[in-house]
Amino acid sequence: MADDELVLDKLVHEPGRLAILTVLSSVNDADFLFLQRTTGLTKGNLSSHLTKLDDAGLVTIEKRFVLKKPNTRVALTPSGKRRVADHWERLDRLKALADHARAAMPSRAPSPSSKNSHASTRFPSGSSK
Repeated sequence: MADDELVLDKLVHEPGRLAILTVLSSVNDADFLFLQRTTGLTKGNLSSHLTKLDDAGLVTIEKRFVLKKPNTRVALTPSGKRRVADHWERLDRLKALADHARAAMPSRAPSPSSKNSHASTRFPSGSSK
């Protein structure tokens, strides 16, 4: 496995953008308020992240009016779907590698000093834990 296969996509991996992309990967499209509520981002943060994702070609943004009120719809592009799926696959591979490495490590017995370390703590008379 090449090292670059495990490098995370920084545009996608940023927590706010990953939340947006993950929500969008489970729906056809979503409006701005739905994304704001499901991700917990502020209007300004959500707008900033959507601009970056739009500039990178991962989402499409459609601004329109519904009953004279502005409505912003966002959807993943085919490239966005591919990149978010690739990202989750890389995270799964990293987790599998970590699990494999942990399983391959020799088992270590706890050191004598770590056994009952809390039992040796002394408190002055009259005080409690």
